Amino acid sequence: MTVASPGLPSRVRIHEVGARDGLQNEKTVVPTEVKAEFIRRLARAGLSTIEATSFVHPKWVPQLADAEQLFPMLGDVGDVALPVLVPNERGLDRALALGARRIAVFGSATETFAARNLNRTVDESLAMFEPVVARAKEAGVHVRGYLSMCFGDPWEGAVPVSQVVRVAKALMDLGCDELSLGDTIGVATPGHVRELLSGLDDEGVRTGTIGVHFHDTYGQALSNTLAALQHGVTTVDASAGGLGGCPYAKSATGNLATEDLVWMLDGLGVDTGVDLGALTATSVWMAEQLGRPSPSRTVRALSHKE
Repeated sequence: MTVASPGLPSRVRIHEVGARDGLQNEKTVVPTEVKAEFIRRLARAGLSTIEATSFVHPKWVPQLADAEQLFPMLGDVGDVALPVLVPNERGLDRALALGARRIAVFGSATETFAARNLNRTVDESLAMFEPVVARAKEAGVHVRGYLSMCFGDPWEGAVPVSQVVRVAKALMDLGCDELSLGDTIGVATPGHVRELLSGLDDEGVRTGTIGVHFHDTYGQALSNTLAALQHGVTTVDASAGGLGGCPYAKSATGNLATEDLVWMLDGLGVDTGVDLGALTATSVWMAEQLGRPSPSRTVRALSHKE
């Protein structure tokens, strides 16, 4: 039953990360053809933004070493945005050479994770991103800035809101078009989400440029998402079938499952443009390719009914 709730956006854009953030955490490498088919099926299910791959050096993320082979295979997905991650100017060169029109850089709100993930301090990583963002904008490419460890860090503990706001604003000041706030280890709660969004408001980071990226470690991803939507956020990152985690933060479990998100939003009367049945079938198919059941509660419930 659909029961609308006041104060929510009429439409939410889902930024699907299963094909990148989901598969990069797999222990075994998924064949390129399977990745391409996964993205095609996600597109047919109605997802309008599907993060395709990452142009990080294969040494660091071997699961996505086939970016040059995969990206050209996706010309048949129709009018779907296919953002890709780039860590530096070399990654940007590789992405632009293949015609990528949307890129993302990925920073950290904490020093320890910046050191472990980027081998740099927070400020050094921002300096590294500056020419990447500038060149991308000159080329007319849309730029997303990812910010990890926005709520808690496994080495540093709770992350002060003021610290996150400083780095987030610096990232946006480089020229990013949008900012994704990452709860990398899944420790956020709704009050914390509202406090961070309010802190960003105070510093002039517009809610319309913000996306949220929650992990479901403590089962809070949906409640945190709802808190963000009530604040005015209209972009939510999610992963089909709940795939993913973070290879550099071992306490990070799976992402918010796209099916669980769509089930909630459908019930609230919030439009996503996604066909839940087709999406569920896609995640069941992908689970078969991976040889294990999907962790998504909605996938399990709907596939069991069938």
